[in-house]
Amino acid sequence: MTIDRKLMRNGNGWALSINSTFLGLLDVNPETDMVRYNVEYDKLIITKSDKKIKDK
Repeated sequence: MTIDRKLMRNGNGWALSINSTFLGLLDVNPETDMVRYNVEYDKLIITKSDKKIKDK
């Protein structure tokens, strides 16, 4: 599955919104799970992290 998305301004940086379809395919719960970004050659790879979000 491929979707083209634009980046959104977020403070001094840029943000990428990930829709619920992709979160579901990755089995990511954005309230408890973290994701891992990895760059290989010219590709950004996003995977589910083994780490969880800690309670504040």
